[in-house]
Amino acid sequence: MSGAKKGVAPSQEGPPGHRHSPGWRTLTIIILRPLLFGLLRRDWRGRGNVPRKGGVIIAANHISEADPLALAHFVYESGRYPVYLAKSTLFDVRFLRAVLRGTGQIPVYRDSADASLALRDAEKALLDGECLMFYPEGSCTRDPELWPMTGQTGAARMALKTGAQVVPVASWGAHELMPYKKGEQKGLAGSLKKGVHPLPRKKMRVIAGPPVDLSGYAGLPLDRDTLRAATDDIMAAITGLLGELRGEEPPAEPFDHHKVLEERRRAAAAEAAEPAAGAVTDVGAVTDVAAEAVADTAAGAVTDTAAGAVADTARGAVPEQAGPAGPESAGREAEPKAADS
Repeated sequence: MSGAKKGVAPSQEGPPGHRHSPGWRTLTIIILRPLLFGLLRRDWRGRGNVPRKGGVIIAANHISEADPLALAHFVYESGRYPVYLAKSTLFDVRFLRAVLRGTGQIPVYRDSADASLALRDAEKALLDGECLMFYPEGSCTRDPELWPMTGQTGAARMALKTGAQVVPVASWGAHELMPYKKGEQKGLAGSLKKGVHPLPRKKMRVIAGPPVDLSGYAGLPLDRDTLRAATDDIMAAITGLLGELRGEEPPAEPFDHHKVLEERRRAAAAEAAEPAAGAVTDVGAVTDVAAEAVADTAAGAVTDTAAGAVADTARGAVPEQAGPAGPESAGREAEPKAADS
């Protein structure tokens, strides 16, 4: 598609592939900015750590389907327009497709050979100077106390490949507005009442730290060990910032999401093997586990909630998770196969 197409232009001079419409971006700002100022109270820190220009990766924790709302607002008020990776099915809806394409969001395809295009397009977006949003955890945290989980490697892969800075960001408060519907049933997560709770007005606390120092990985092969170590550094920075926001000491070891998924897969398989005994009483629950396992192999920066936030941008409503999003950004440790949720 030519950059000369009416109403759509490259974000700046550079390789073709990532484009946006200034008009669509302006429209979303006009609709959402006053809405968010009126809906939420704010405690924002470290906005000066977000570079005003050049390709940059924002890597954030994910505690609620509503936190992309707070994150996008924070990033915009820091001088950047956020670009998320959204599930491709959202681009099948005519009006929504126009909004997503127009604002420069990037589609990620599920169960398709085209899934690898997400990494290519994300890389082009960074080279074009965009602010790319990643949720390295790949989905809302399953830690009962809502601390960050182990991360997937997409943000690290993209940063080491392009040289883009990774700015760690932590947010807190969105879980009170909209607790994650699939959250744990124990600890802090279990104490939250599901649903949307706009009143009283919730305070969104967001803090950005200085870019993560990944210079020690420069020139190394992008193998599993390198990507895992760089990802751990990114997640440690995010977790430290969250501890500062919460005024608490983070856990010594992050919640291992992959281990929990494996345990759930085994439990689901055991239940499915004994239908006569009535072990499987909720097919939907088994399906959710299976779907989550598939999603975990997808782009870690992409979450369905992230896609939802972008979608709601078009409606001027509170987004679900638009997630970084956010590209194991794109493969569990490799390439993206689907949007994560």
